[in-house]
Amino acid sequence: MPNKTERSYGQGAQGEPTQVSASKPSLLAKLRYSFDNSIAKSGMFVTWMFIFMVIFSILLVLIKAVLFATPFITNPGTPVVFNFETFWGSFATLFGKGGEETSAERILGFLTWVCTIALGGSVTGFIVGAISRTFERLRKGKSPIIDNGHTLILGWSNRIYPILKELAVANQNVRKAKVVIFSEQTRDFMEDEIEARATELGKLKVITRTGDVTNPEDLKRTNIANAKSIIVLDADSSGDANVVSAVLAIKAVNPNPNIRIVAEIDDANTGEALTTATNGQVITVRSDEIIARVTAQASRRPGLAAVVLDLIDFDGDEIYFANVPALAGKTYADALLAFNEASVIGYVDENGTIFVNPAMNTVIPNNAKIIAIAEDDDKVIYTGVRDDIASKPVTTANRAADPAESLLIIGWSSMGRTVLNELAGFLPKGSTVHIVAQSRYVDPAELADLKFGDIQVTYASVTGDIDDLIAAAKDKKYNEVIVLGYRNAISESEADAQTMLTMLQMNQLFMADGNGVEPTRLVAEILDSRKTELARVAAVDDLVVSDSLAALLIAQISENPALAPVFTDLFDAEGATLNVRDIADYAELGKSVSFGELVATGRNYGESVIGYRAANSTSSDGSTGVILNPAKTSEFVPVAGDSLVVIGNL
Repeated sequence: MPNKTERSYGQGAQGEPTQVSASKPSLLAKLRYSFDNSIAKSGMFVTWMFIFMVIFSILLVLIKAVLFATPFITNPGTPVVFNFETFWGSFATLFGKGGEETSAERILGFLTWVCTIALGGSVTGFIVGAISRTFERLRKGKSPIIDNGHTLILGWSNRIYPILKELAVANQNVRKAKVVIFSEQTRDFMEDEIEARATELGKLKVITRTGDVTNPEDLKRTNIANAKSIIVLDADSSGDANVVSAVLAIKAVNPNPNIRIVAEIDDANTGEALTTATNGQVITVRSDEIIARVTAQASRRPGLAAVVLDLIDFDGDEIYFANVPALAGKTYADALLAFNEASVIGYVDENGTIFVNPAMNTVIPNNAKIIAIAEDDDKVIYTGVRDDIASKPVTTANRAADPAESLLIIGWSSMGRTVLNELAGFLPKGSTVHIVAQSRYVDPAELADLKFGDIQVTYASVTGDIDDLIAAAKDKKYNEVIVLGYRNAISESEADAQTMLTMLQMNQLFMADGNGVEPTRLVAEILDSRKTELARVAAVDDLVVSDSLAALLIAQISENPALAPVFTDLFDAEGATLNVRDIADYAELGKSVSFGELVATGRNYGESVIGYRAANSTSSDGSTGVILNPAKTSEFVPVAGDSLVVIGNL
């Protein structure tokens, strides 16, 4: 009968695991174990070092005896006797002693050495410890700020990098522009991240400090009283509690109502309450709302997103306020033609009330400031009303109603509701929206009863297979395709990956023949702005929107708070809005025309003309081709497909 093989069973199975016999530790293992345990005890390190010195001294004596006893190494016949005298000579040499003739001198010498080492070690340890603590404190960013006129940023998020880049552009002509970042992140982390992700800051000096943004005692180190402006970032997803607490901490440290505060808020009601409670000192920005509004603007007309981006960043032309006494008593229609290198879009009266694209017969009051788009503030120069074209009568022109549009939305989240709420005021009557969302991320019941004004909304719950996209895309000819991230169902990185995959699939469908899918524009939402470049595709008029848009607006308002109501008016469907119109409504195609003549014609439609879009310059990138604020005297030949960029009413 064969021997049974002994088997081991895992816990929970029948039988017991085989007992492993303990091996007896070696002498070396015991010594090492004893050393490891004793070295952690106070004073044992010195004891062990003394034992090693004694052992090493004995070894030196033995080595010396061997060497002097070897004829070819030293002079023969010089015996080395191993006794206490030779041991003391070797041992005392290790601590700078030796040569003592009596035992008393040797004992005193040894005690002197012990005292010297103890005193010297204590002093050295104290100095090294003090230096280490100082550097550690500096590294932690606990020192106070003594700079003046700095922009103070409280909190940390991905939006901090585009904010820094925009502030660098805005202050490139400022000799000592400074930004102080105060957050709960470590100083090493902040500086490493800024160095890696916010390059080309030019002369902008960035200072980092660590602390609690909601603690008034910590905020005292930021020199709030002498800050130029304060930006409070929504640093987490826990709501607006930290932002509100940070604002209250700012008010506790510095009650000065003149310092401007730009706060990033999630909830609109919280933002309104915060602005009201601080008498307008706090200007709130809702990042999701900005992204939704720009997404809505981008989906309306090709080139419109490029105009929005040009207005909210510090590159190119910007919005300025200027006192022009010569315009007092003249009409707004006259003001549109009174600046050769600036495009007027409204005015501010002496009470601070903003009027964007008022009626053409509005009389500019005394002490009013003109709102104009220009390359720089020194370009807003009054050049006189153009009598040659200003004499053209300002009449009300009728324009044919825009045809109904069809939009396809792929993906869904709370952002989808915000986007459609914004679009509802812009889309022509009879427009339709079809929503396609994966059932594993979005409950079909959430899409069942969506209503947005007069827009007809339909939906399809799909699995995410490519055939589902083909079926949805070939259903009809869509004017735009909007790809939204599943921000409420999966992580940010997973949502962005899904968005980019959908973009690749859609462009593959556009390029393929015979599948019934017609090419159209893609507008995609990316949650993490770091992945924006990854999501860009080489197709005409495609646009990727991210939280960088909110960062641009925050930077603009922190530099000039008066811009907040202007952007609010331009981005919503009420009042004045940005539009891209067919240039054939303003000029004869194929015939040279000056930009000033286009501005004069735009007055007939009640619009402020601010630029044009050349169709032949958009072959590779939809953001090109837009010429904002050309000189009134510049001329070009409009062709079919060209557009005029205007500010008017829907």
